[in-house]
Amino acid sequence: MSFNTTLHLGYFASGVLFTVLIAIPALGYRFARFNPVFAFWVTYIITRPLGASFADWMGVSHARGGLQWGTGPVSIALAVLITVGVAIITVRERRSVQSFANS
Repeated sequence: MSFNTTLHLGYFASGVLFTVLIAIPALGYRFARFNPVFAFWVTYIITRPLGASFADWMGVSHARGGLQWGTGPVSIALAVLITVGVAIITVRERRSVQSFANS
């Protein structure tokens, strides 16, 4: 059972809904002093439907409300984005450690 089918929102609208929902614990932690463990777990739980909604929207057919890119291309594109993101974070962390060591 998902929001896509039970509330008839569709994949994209569900993705937008989960994007808003994932911002709540982040903003709550930053500005309202949410417990960090609570904020982490709520965010962690919401990542699954958030990713699934957007991945399904990109992969499924037009008849089902998607972009019809196919699951293979969507999986490859997301794998590339994740790899690039991890590489960027790794380079920044190494630069940060090096600049700290040189201080």
